[in-house]
Amino acid sequence: MSSPDFVAIGDTVVDAFIRLKDASVHCNINRQDCELCMRFGDKVPFEAAYVIPAVGNSANAAVSAARLGLTSGLVTSVGKDRNGEDCLAALRGNGVMTEYVAQHEGIPTNYHYVLWYEDERTILIKHEAFPYAMPVLGAPRWLYLSSLGEHAAAFHAEIATYLEANPDTKLAFQPGTFQMKLGVEALRGIYERTEVFFCNRDEAGRILGAGTEDIRALLDGIRALGPKVAIITDGPEGAYAGSADGAWFMPPYPDPAPPYERTGAGDAFSSTVIAALALGLPVDQALRWGPVNSMSVVQKVGAQEGLLDRASLEALLANAPADYLPRAL
Repeated sequence: MSSPDFVAIGDTVVDAFIRLKDASVHCNINRQDCELCMRFGDKVPFEAAYVIPAVGNSANAAVSAARLGLTSGLVTSVGKDRNGEDCLAALRGNGVMTEYVAQHEGIPTNYHYVLWYEDERTILIKHEAFPYAMPVLGAPRWLYLSSLGEHAAAFHAEIATYLEANPDTKLAFQPGTFQMKLGVEALRGIYERTEVFFCNRDEAGRILGAGTEDIRALLDGIRALGPKVAIITDGPEGAYAGSADGAWFMPPYPDPAPPYERTGAGDAFSSTVIAALALGLPVDQALRWGPVNSMSVVQKVGAQEGLLDRASLEALLANAPADYLPRAL
């Protein structure tokens, strides 16, 4: 079997969405530190529920790459249970290779609860203690590393060893919560081998321990850790990228309607940029692809239903506003 174009590594979950009807949100004066509130010790009605298998940062990325025409695989673990079988079936149905998915007896497939209120979500998470191991991959053109559970600390050294032995494989790194908690020094081999790094603006400050909001300083700080290209998203405000060739701001693609549900918007953006790079586009033009898929995803429930195929994405690009272009910083 020839090596795929794109292999994502990270935990896979089943998301159970619960659309809340009777709740409220309370924030401080700057609309930060918001809290979702429901009546305590009562029966709280909900509007609807949806169960979506085979999601999570890396699974979403693998599906995104497959829809855009790349051969795509996923390194992950599921249980030998009904949820695990549902995840495998969903991945295959989306064109993702499942040869690298390990099934384990006695460990349940990760299952998360998504409390969905208005257009935002609060996720109740639990990562099972799967034994992590690197399968025989060959040499894919891109690895995409994202969220792993707290039991995966040692696994990162195995990934770094693999990358050292396969210098032609490029790494995209979108760290999850636990990977950011591990810190840069614990993941030095990963940071130094990263081709393209993704995080949001707040995360960049936490990773760097920086007290600055200056975007150029954040981009330069991330690149100083090793990544050749740093991409920092800023929610609905757009995204920024910095490389040896320059720095750019990319505005969002206009929404056709108010966002319906925001899960997976970041995954859609980052995986689509990598797919564009894998297809031969330069960084500044690859940036144009990401917001289109993010826009589409937030119009649907969950992280994958709205992911576009290449023809649909390119059609939207062809009809984009004249000012939908990367702007040099």
